[in-house]
Amino acid sequence: MEGSLHLRGRSLYNCRVPTDRLEFRPEIDADVFASVAAAPAVFLLRGEDANSEPYVSKTANLRRRLQRLLSAPEERTKRLNLRDRVRWIEYSLTGSDFESGFVLYQVLRLAFPKTYSNRLRLRFAPLVKLHLENEFPRASITTRLGRMSGKNVYYGPFASRVAAEKFMNDALDFFKMRRCVEDLHPDPKFPGCVYSEMKMCLAPCFRGCTDDEYRTEVVRVEDFLDSRGESLKRQMATERDDASAKMKFETAAAIHARLDKLIPVLQQLPEFVHRIDQSHAVIVQKSRLPEAVALFRVDGGALAGPLDFPISGSEHTKSQSMEARIQTALAAFPAAAPSSALERMEHLAILKRWCYRGTRAGEIFFSDGRGELPMRRLVRGIGRVYKGEAPETPSALEFFK
Repeated sequence: MEGSLHLRGRSLYNCRVPTDRLEFRPEIDADVFASVAAAPAVFLLRGEDANSEPYVSKTANLRRRLQRLLSAPEERTKRLNLRDRVRWIEYSLTGSDFESGFVLYQVLRLAFPKTYSNRLRLRFAPLVKLHLENEFPRASITTRLGRMSGKNVYYGPFASRVAAEKFMNDALDFFKMRRCVEDLHPDPKFPGCVYSEMKMCLAPCFRGCTDDEYRTEVVRVEDFLDSRGESLKRQMATERDDASAKMKFETAAAIHARLDKLIPVLQQLPEFVHRIDQSHAVIVQKSRLPEAVALFRVDGGALAGPLDFPISGSEHTKSQSMEARIQTALAAFPAAAPSSALERMEHLAILKRWCYRGTRAGEIFFSDGRGELPMRRLVRGIGRVYKGEAPETPSALEFFK
């Protein structure tokens, strides 16, 4: 499938460790500082004892950071100085803060398997969970992912639990799926709740509907979330136009009023929120290499990369278009393959942290329902990131037209 992101196999890019190693001795510190680049990097400082705990961090300027940590200490300063404790410097140059954060996560995960999450201050991403394994499905907010092969589906990441709850509650006002959290044992004698009294729930608790009717409503909710609201918007528009054509103007006006109420709900939905198990995207960042950008894959919320993509093609690819070259590169870029649900949750936390930053650098491009990337937009996005230009921001009116 052209431009498809549905690739199998464990990623070769899933784990990255420092690629360069230098010996440090105080008497040759000037030579050591001169030999490292003044560029972004993730680094480790190790002592003489290989079993001792390393100092691990990221920096926007490796040379300056090493000079601060390893130069001769100034008098009357409380600044951390490791000059007499460090023997080895290990580092990997990076092209962006996003890449530095992802590499730092991988390095800390190897160096401190029990405490890396606290060191990174990872906060799992809030998700809307559709409990399809329940006999009477419902929705809830969670930060925990279950099996991707299970029936339950997840949507996210949201910026906060408050944002996720508001969107879920406002969206469910357009449906009649239950809001209660208990496992139901339908009983005609059960009095119901306020939602059934307000005709906002089909009330399976007291058999106010058949099982098929409730399943149909759940499918409508799932379609709504899968399509990011487009399914309900199209349905309302069709019903309104049909009513108008039949000269049922009051009915058409009522549907139009509901459609007007739907638009602000959909505007709450950030571009980063998708169904997790079906979400596939490419993130474009600056590369540590000249004349290139770095590509990262997102597959089901998990990250893989970077893949350095040269802006100018080699001799045998100069006849290819940029789109063809990108497709060839992505075809050889294995999908992210986390080893556990916890690792996927951690990748989602890193992704959420980047997505909702006020000064976010780089761009992300999601594939559509068929797994196809927006190739023209991706090409333009690569050009913007390479040139350091601001990302494209489509207007709300264009999105909801």
